[in-house]
Amino acid sequence: MADSADSPFDYSEHPHRRRNPLTGKYVLVSPHRAKRPWQGSQEDAPSDNRPEYDPDDYLGPGNSRVNGTVQNPDYKDTFVFDNDFQALLSDTPDGAVGNPDNDDLLVARAVKGKCRVLCFSPKLNVTVAEMSVPALRKVVDAWVDEYATLSKLDYIAHVQIFGNKGSMMGCSNAHPHGQIWSSSWIPEAPATELANLAGYKSRKGTHMLEDYAKLEEEVGERVVCSNTTFLAVVPFWAVWPFEVMVLSKKRIPSFESFGEQEKDDLADIYRRVTCRYDNLFTTLFPYSMGIHQAPTDGTGQDVAHFNMQFYPPLLRSATVRKFMVGFELLAEAQRDLTAEQAAVRLRNCSEVHFNDAKKGKEEK
Repeated sequence: MADSADSPFDYSEHPHRRRNPLTGKYVLVSPHRAKRPWQGSQEDAPSDNRPEYDPDDYLGPGNSRVNGTVQNPDYKDTFVFDNDFQALLSDTPDGAVGNPDNDDLLVARAVKGKCRVLCFSPKLNVTVAEMSVPALRKVVDAWVDEYATLSKLDYIAHVQIFGNKGSMMGCSNAHPHGQIWSSSWIPEAPATELANLAGYKSRKGTHMLEDYAKLEEEVGERVVCSNTTFLAVVPFWAVWPFEVMVLSKKRIPSFESFGEQEKDDLADIYRRVTCRYDNLFTTLFPYSMGIHQAPTDGTGQDVAHFNMQFYPPLLRSATVRKFMVGFELLAEAQRDLTAEQAAVRLRNCSEVHFNDAKKGKEEK
């Protein structure tokens, strides 16, 4: 075996660790393992036999919701309502157990919040990737309105917008929708991100994600797509095989600072990223998506940087997923496919959805 001194380090070939500056955590990257054959579990590919309307769809227009006591309006574009089974409640009484400052082993704090559901479209048989930019602009408008409305509640400190697509990611209803959980505290992941953004600003005098966006645009190897306002990249520190981050090129703290251009551009890049996902393995590509922005309690406005993160589980095909087990659970995250390899594959995907391309061929 050749001496390591004869083989200079190459992160496209050699095992290494990459640090996520937003979390302070590392991911082990093992590029050589991507060549191993797969003999493990394979998932069932999601069905693409979707009707436009199903009377049993509890998110459908005019249908009864899952609790059976409420009927949806006959909505024509987006529809927002209080989650019928909220994880957080607005009337939770104040209370506490233990004190972490005393190293108490049993510590708990009562919390409050409000959970909302946003239906993206009245149609069951579309995904974000198959929606038009004008239709997605209405989704963005709903997000902006919900962020503004929830931020006015005196007990709300943070608004987390997210969405799960596909049963592989725990989504129990195929209707295109997302969720908005507002809480009386700033949850751990966004709080950690804000702390690291603030630390970077204090040390360097510049904004971390502005510097990062500029670096990625200059290098280009991890860029998936972009428009005037936003850049979509497979981040250098990605954990999931085809993880993508959408970030504003110039720092925008939150939806509160969005103008018409930013709203249009977010709808545009949301469609383009998810369309590439579906086209990668010609499937309804599963993922969890979430938005990080400034909290609503007034903190973090000077460092928060709007970003949208996609965590998809698929690894090798529509039926082979990445499992976070073993070393990943007990030590630290690990990946085989490099961020650069993933970005090339996504960048090379069409932005014409495979279903639309199929229809076009059939019409010819």
